[in-house]
Formats: sequence, C-alpha cells, structure tokens
Amino acid sequence: MSTQATPVRRRSSTGRPQTIAAWVLVTPFLVVFATLFLVPLAYSAYLSTFTSQLAGGEVFDLFANYSRALSDPSFWSGLGRVAIFLFVQVPIMLVASLFFALALDSGRVRGGKVVRLLIFLPYAVPGVVAALMWGYIYGQDFGLIAQVLQALGAPAPNLLAPDAVLGSIMNIVCWEFVGYNMIIMYAALRTIPTELFEAAEIDGASQLRIAWSIKIPAIRQALILTVIFSIIGSFQLFNEPSLLYAIAPNAIGTDFTPNLYAYNVAFKNQDVNYSAAIAFLLGIVIVAISVVVQTIVNRKEREQ
Repeated sequence: MSTQATPVRRRSSTGRPQTIAAWVLVTPFLVVFATLFLVPLAYSAYLSTFTSQLAGGEVFDLFANYSRALSDPSFWSGLGRVAIFLFVQVPIMLVASLFFALALDSGRVRGGKVVRLLIFLPYAVPGVVAALMWGYIYGQDFGLIAQVLQALGAPAPNLLAPDAVLGSIMNIVCWEFVGYNMIIMYAALRTIPTELFEAAEIDGASQLRIAWSIKIPAIRQALILTVIFSIIGSFQLFNEPSLLYAIAPNAIGTDFTPNLYAYNVAFKNQDVNYSAAIAFLLGIVIVAISVVVQTIVNRKEREQ
C-alpha cells in the first residue's frame, strides 16, 4: 500500500517584502492623519468634559457643556439658519451643477473645454477672497451692484440686510461650488458607454429623455457623493459669515452659524470647553444626517 505525500504549501517569498513596502508607504499618511485629526479630536473630546468655574478652576462634568448647548438659544438659532441654507441652497446648487454637466456631456456646447474651465474657475478662487469680493459687490454705498443701479436711476437694494444676508451668502456658496460639483458629475457621465445613447437616439429618444432615463440614473453614486459633501459643507459654513460680519454686523451676529458661534465662544469668550462641546454636537448632527441620507438612498436602490 503506497502512501502519497501531501504537498506542503509554501508561503510566497514575495509576500513579506510586499507587506513591509505597503506599511512603509501607508505609515506617513497614518502619522499625519493621527497627528492632525485623531489627536486634536481626542483632545477636544477631553476638553468638552470640563467646565470652567471662578472658584476651583476647571471641574470635570461629563455632560454639563452638552446640556448647556442643547438649551442654548444661540446654538439652535444658528442651527436653524444652517438648516434653511441646506434645504434651499443645496438643491439649487446641485441642479445647476447637473444642468451644466449634462449640457457639456451632450457635446452641443461650443467651446466645451473653455466653458468647463470658466464654470470651474470660481472654485479655484480661495474662499476668503471670494467672500471679500462678493462683500464689495453687495455693498449698498460702494458696491458694484449699487453703482450700476444708481447709474440707471434705480434704487440700490440692501443685499446685506438682516432679511437678505442669508440669501446673499447662498449666492456666494453657489458661485464657489457649482463648478466643483459639476466636475464630479461630468467625470461620472464620461464613464457611461456611448452605445446606450446611440441606441436611444435611434429609437427616437430626445436629449431630455436620454438625460432623465439613462444619464442621471447612471451617475447616481456621484450624485449621492455631491449631496453628502454639500450637507457636510453646509453645516461647516464659516468663512462667508465670518468675513461679511465686518461689513454687516447688524445682520450677522456672532452666533450666525454653529461653527461661527463655536469660534467666537472659544476665542472671544475664552470658553474652550463649551466651544468643544458645541463642535462635537455639530459633528453628531452632520454624521446623523449623512447616515440618514445614505440609508434612504440604499433602501431605494434595493427596492429597485
């Protein structure tokens, strides 16, 4: 009776060097990520659990700052403005981005490369410069809009009035980020096989029908990405109200947005503990809304 030796599997000699090389390449990113993100995040969480008192200094109280923020009218008013900003500005911005992406992808726009560059160009302008530039344009006494209307004999509107400043900020953000979102959507559109469009055109489908039935469903993941990025960006609104505050202090308060409120609490009121709690609550809201949006989209995709 003969016995057959079982072959012994030998680990590839190249496996270990590849693993070492992978860790060498990844380690710089992990170090930077931990230094600039994880460590500050952990330190902020630590600070948020203390309260400052005149007698006794900082005292540990796990939920005191969080309960204070949840009952703070300034925090809720800022969150309300951001919610209005989210539900008004984001749809307008994404619809405009989708329109430009579909128009450029159709190939019927003359000078498509130049047009694409011009639409994307505002995103290349630093946010601080964009806010200052639009602040000058909005100025009621010296602004470009006011000067043009006065030359035409029309009264100049106060675009930085308390009831108009949020809309003015929406316009700035749209101007800045329409091109950014357009590029994401346009890149996704370019990956769709052209055979689908040609077959639809042979069947007599119009460009509008092709866009609605083929192109938009095909770039759903890119649309979801832009929606989530826009949600995060809306709750992080800071540059525009912070810079316009110097021009319109009566319209933009120190608590105009939660981010701006946390900044002023930390650096003007010198209450870093409470500021850290506000920032963490804002982060929880962002994560919760993003998860809800992602869950709804995944559920609809499964139903289809």
